[in-house]
Amino acid sequence: MSDKFIIRFVAGVTIFVIAVVVLLNRHLIPGPAEAPAFTPYLPMLNAVLNGTCTLLLLLSLYQIKQGNITLHKRLNIVTFCLSSLFLVSYILFHYLMRNEIIYGDLNGDGKLSEAERASAGSLRTIYLAILTPHIILAAAVLPLILLSFYRGLQMQVEKHRKLVRWAFPIWLYVTASGVVVYLMIRPFYHF
Repeated sequence: MSDKFIIRFVAGVTIFVIAVVVLLNRHLIPGPAEAPAFTPYLPMLNAVLNGTCTLLLLLSLYQIKQGNITLHKRLNIVTFCLSSLFLVSYILFHYLMRNEIIYGDLNGDGKLSEAERASAGSLRTIYLAILTPHIILAAAVLPLILLSFYRGLQMQVEKHRKLVRWAFPIWLYVTASGVVVYLMIRPFYHF
């Protein structure tokens, strides 16, 4: 496969994923009238997948620093698969959920009253300060992950290293902050 094809493929996948997430976030793709019984478990599954990916990324870094290329590759393949599973679960959750989950919304009405805003206080600001870069970087890292994964599998080591210099810290932040975001928003789920 040519570099041109790979770059176009990665761009296409990235645009498709971001478009689906935006459409689901804006509720432009209607979900079912009633969410299946497993729906409330998806955010916890997503946090577990993100936490596992965080640990695997750190193990992968350690292994490559030790010169263990085979284990580094295997860890990255598992991490990539788990991140892909996360993406499917995340999209499924946002397809199935009809209600907006808002940090500080104690009564679950989908609106933030002044009393609820006051109750959330500065924690809401901290939550948004973590969530905003998490969302932006999650979108930005997808093509970097796909390209660096491809380059690594093809043993294009120099190109892989150049990409991973950016992809690794961003991916690590996204997976770790995903767990933090879940732990912070969890009290405001009203299933």
